[in-house]
Amino acid sequence: MYKIKQLLALNRKILHTQDLAAAWGMDNVNTLYTTIRRYVEKGILFAIRKGLYATVPIEKLDPFELGAAINHGYAYVSCETVLANAGAIAQEVTAYTFVAQTSQVIELAGYRYQFRKLNDKYLYNSAGVDLRDGVLWATPERALADLLYFSPHYHIDSRKVLNQKLVREIQKEVGYL
Repeated sequence: MYKIKQLLALNRKILHTQDLAAAWGMDNVNTLYTTIRRYVEKGILFAIRKGLYATVPIEKLDPFELGAAINHGYAYVSCETVLANAGAIAQEVTAYTFVAQTSQVIELAGYRYQFRKLNDKYLYNSAGVDLRDGVLWATPERALADLLYFSPHYHIDSRKVLNQKLVREIQKEVGYL
């Protein structure tokens, strides 16, 4: 029961193997994986994918929190996802788009995640990136600046919902221009 209390004290729904090892103070890898396997069998932990676990069933997880966790590195929601939510693009967005250190497409739990690799000198610039509910999100203006960096001729359906002056300022501050 002691380990369960430590899990609850973390106040996080999604945990990596390293998080569990640190929380439980386990250095022995065999003991760690045995404990994790037993907790999964008992329904205390839910296996998401190799090295990633949740304290609730996967269908109860926020898809954006899940996307940030499966990347296992610095990433933020940006590009088409943010622009579609803001009403700047009308086409259907089929994947949750993130900007991250690596480029990959992952399908998990009925969701599709697209991670676009961005050079570290741009990625770690926090201009236009906010923390919401434990997940980093680009503002619509930062999302447009990011998208134009990846695809300079991308068509935006409604530029009226975006502050074009702020987009230019972010592009300059981040170093895209």
